[in-house]
Amino acid sequence: MKLPARGLTRDEIDQQLQQEATKDVDWKGGKLWTLVYYAGDDVAEVLGETFKSYLYTNGLGPTAFKSLKRFESEVIAMTANLLGDDNAIGNMTTGGTESILMATKAARDWARDQVPHITEPELIVPVTAHPAFDKAAHYLGVTLKRVPIRDDLRVDLDQLEAAITPNTIMLVGSAPNYPYGTIDDIPKIAGMALARGILCHVDSCLGGFFLPFMRKLGEPVPRFDFTVPGVTSISADLHKYGYSVRGTSTIMYRDGDLRRYQFFSRADWPGGLYGSPTMTGSRPGAAIAASWALMQYLGEEGYLDRVKSTMDTTRKLIEGINDIPGLTVRGEPDMAVFAFGSDDFDCYALSSAMRKRSWDIERLQRPKNLHLVVTPNHESVADQFLTDLREASDEVRDQPATESGEPAIYGALESIEDTSNVNDLILNFIDSLTRIESE
Repeated sequence: MKLPARGLTRDEIDQQLQQEATKDVDWKGGKLWTLVYYAGDDVAEVLGETFKSYLYTNGLGPTAFKSLKRFESEVIAMTANLLGDDNAIGNMTTGGTESILMATKAARDWARDQVPHITEPELIVPVTAHPAFDKAAHYLGVTLKRVPIRDDLRVDLDQLEAAITPNTIMLVGSAPNYPYGTIDDIPKIAGMALARGILCHVDSCLGGFFLPFMRKLGEPVPRFDFTVPGVTSISADLHKYGYSVRGTSTIMYRDGDLRRYQFFSRADWPGGLYGSPTMTGSRPGAAIAASWALMQYLGEEGYLDRVKSTMDTTRKLIEGINDIPGLTVRGEPDMAVFAFGSDDFDCYALSSAMRKRSWDIERLQRPKNLHLVVTPNHESVADQFLTDLREASDEVRDQPATESGEPAIYGALESIEDTSNVNDLILNFIDSLTRIESE
């Protein structure tokens, strides 16, 4: 593949873009239950117009782009207010993974400074915590210890406490976890950390811009934010239920002293003084501006409306799924993310049957389950989804269990009998993503 000798016209490019888009799942039509958090055409217009206006701006240069400095500062201030402490401080990042990397980096460097006798720092996280913690530990030379969950699909507090050692620098809880949508007991976890003088991070990438509005609607939301003594940092994704463009998250700290351990600087580079608050150097200013514009556009009322409709749809789906013979929603999810499965038939076969009906449902593993992330975009399709799900369940109920060869990004590898090479399979899959396929 080489650059075309003659550049394509805009019409030719548009034609190719539209043609390739037909191969994607119909996410705008509500057929996709993960990856996309679509909140309406009006939201898309605000994001698109703002993004275009700030397309070439760079968050690396706050003195050149004073507007971005204002926008990021105000996004962080609004996020702090939502998370229970107007004095909390933070930064925007490119996603939940970078936010978690920054929280881990801050914890590691805090430990080097405050408890230098710890030479092999440890993080303790639930087994359901996002793999970004594994990535952070791998990149930053920190040991990660995972502890199991209880029958209610929340972290086992006794086993978490038993896992703490003199090398532990931070405990982690999820609000909620991705697989089951359940919130760990953050007050208990933070209390353990506070009693030992160590840090406590809450991964609220999913819930940070959803749970505060549930609470405002009168929903019973467990305490998870900076109102909990001992919580020292929180990650919350703008590009999930904040409904912003992809590549926008926040990492928040209770105080600025802890955040300083996140930063990087070098004073003697020939190119000049260098400093960056997060992992990246150049940062897309368009994403910062678009997030600010969207939060201004939606306001509290706009978020409340979308959270209410999403929770109404979630309850309809949970009730409808539980009414289908052989299907059960797992646990008691705390928000609009949940898992369901079957003890009677192969739910992976059910996923395949639904795919034939144009629905794309994510698969979980250990144990096998299916997974839904409900958004405002699913309100209009919930009834048809339940109708098709009942029909597909009837279709596969009497089929013998089969081992599916269609692993999902976040799971389904349990179906491979020989797990010794699973990581190689994952790496081979990643390697294939940038290889051109023959038509």
